[in-house]
Amino acid sequence: MTDTDESERRARGRQALREIHGPLGEEVVARLGRIAPDFADHLIDYAFGDVYARPGLDRRSRQIATVAALAALGNAEQQLKWHIRGALNIGISRDEVIEILIQMGVYGGFPAAVRALTAAGELFEELDIAAAEELRQDDA
Repeated sequence: MTDTDESERRARGRQALREIHGPLGEEVVARLGRIAPDFADHLIDYAFGDVYARPGLDRRSRQIATVAALAALGNAEQQLKWHIRGALNIGISRDEVIEILIQMGVYGGFPAAVRALTAAGELFEELDIAAAEELRQDDA
């Protein structure tokens, strides 16, 4: 791969990351980069620059698949919450997230579905608290 191809790949990855995860995504990758810079680069280049940029599925479909896969793992609550937040950022509703997790439960099992639904509920509560706090600050 040429340097130009690599820089385009990195730019595609950063753009996809921003579209899905916004500033929080940049912060997470920056924190990861302080621990393992090469891994952070691989995450941007491969996951977001190559896979998320493929033409076969739109961002919404890819995010639905990602949420379902992380939920089926049953042991990735932090990443699941991050990707549910990303799903919400690109227009997937809370009700749709719940349906994705219920559907996944048929194939991933009830324990994984319970863990995923619990994680989703925690995230929704965190988001509601943050929104209420923002409203209070705006009113002040």
